[in-house]
Amino acid sequence: MNPDATMSPTEPIPATPPSVLSKIFIGKDGLRAGWSLLVFIAMLAIILSAAHFVSRKIHPQAPNIEQIASNVPIMLMLLNESIPLVAVLLVTWIMSKIERRPNSVYGLGGSSKVAHFFAGLGWGVVCLSLLVLTLRKTGLLVIDGRLLFGGDVLRYGAMWLLGFLLVGLLEEYLTRGYIQYTLTRGLAGIYRWAFKTSHSEAFGFWTSAVILSILFGLGHSKNPGESPIGLLSAGLASMVFCLSLWRTGSLWWAIGFHTAWDWSQSFLYGVSDSGTMIQHHLLATHPVGKPILSGGATGPEGSIFTVAIIGLITLIIFLTLPRARYGDMSECSTQLHAGED
Repeated sequence: MNPDATMSPTEPIPATPPSVLSKIFIGKDGLRAGWSLLVFIAMLAIILSAAHFVSRKIHPQAPNIEQIASNVPIMLMLLNESIPLVAVLLVTWIMSKIERRPNSVYGLGGSSKVAHFFAGLGWGVVCLSLLVLTLRKTGLLVIDGRLLFGGDVLRYGAMWLLGFLLVGLLEEYLTRGYIQYTLTRGLAGIYRWAFKTSHSEAFGFWTSAVILSILFGLGHSKNPGESPIGLLSAGLASMVFCLSLWRTGSLWWAIGFHTAWDWSQSFLYGVSDSGTMIQHHLLATHPVGKPILSGGATGPEGSIFTVAIIGLITLIIFLTLPRARYGDMSECSTQLHAGED
């Protein structure tokens, strides 16, 4: 044996280049965003279809909440919202394991969760009350009287608050949770590749925000009594909630605001919410005048005054919410590659 050979440095083993199949499915930050979205939507559709099939077998005559325009019962609300919420939470958790990312990056993390949630609750009541006050002072909304008294106010108020908390959690986490994060991740990669810009994440976020807000607004078209102004208001509200997500890095302010806004409409003031009225609300009201001003059967969200209120909400977010980094994508990417080493 040549003694010099034993002293020569060991040559590095060349890395095996990734296969074509691997490049199709895997990018530098893990499973490519398009495939992630397809897997998420497919799993969610399968779970919800199975849950719908089972519920129809158990209660074949049970109505869908979208088919009821008035006197929606609390138990139907709780059931209608809790099942898809559990499905979204489960599928999001599964995707976090597949992608090896902390589940918190999809909107339920961040700092000051409790403070942001209760701030959102407070501002939701204030802003909806301001809208109702505007309609009442201009003669567009009449309060006919009070329907609940004594302990019923607290009992039904608490039950409906729970119901609308489920609504807020479901709608925010479904539209601005995993889907918002992953679509942002994919679009940011496209912007980074196409324009070599350091602002790719911001461009990706706001492009996905516009896309999902349009879909969110159109998704309300199946609600009974919805109107064009109501659809516009829903889409603009979605953009405002995206702004709170961008500012705080979490969904908690939006969840609180969404909960309080719907609760104040439906229970506190007893007005229609996208054409839907609930059972056991505190006040009885009715709109007066042109629907574009009063909201008509849609409720206050169908009034053009809602657009001004949404502008006020935007200002409130800028003035009261700190700027935090949304998503921490670069940190998650670092953690992902560290786990592969």
